[in-house]
Amino acid sequence: MSNAKIKVTLIKSVIGRLANHKACVKGLGLRRINHTVEVIDTPENRGMINKAYYLLRVEG
Repeated sequence: MSNAKIKVTLIKSVIGRLANHKACVKGLGLRRINHTVEVIDTPENRGMINKAYYLLRVEG
């Protein structure tokens, strides 16, 4: 699992969301709706994804 990647897409707006959920989306590198990034599958990234799961689509 050294270089396993996860594809994460922002599917809902962060307007009006909790500040720490917005921070997790920003920390994942997502900037706008339908923006997709590939992040390394680490416990830290998994934690950010789990915190803001309702805003994201996760593949892989």
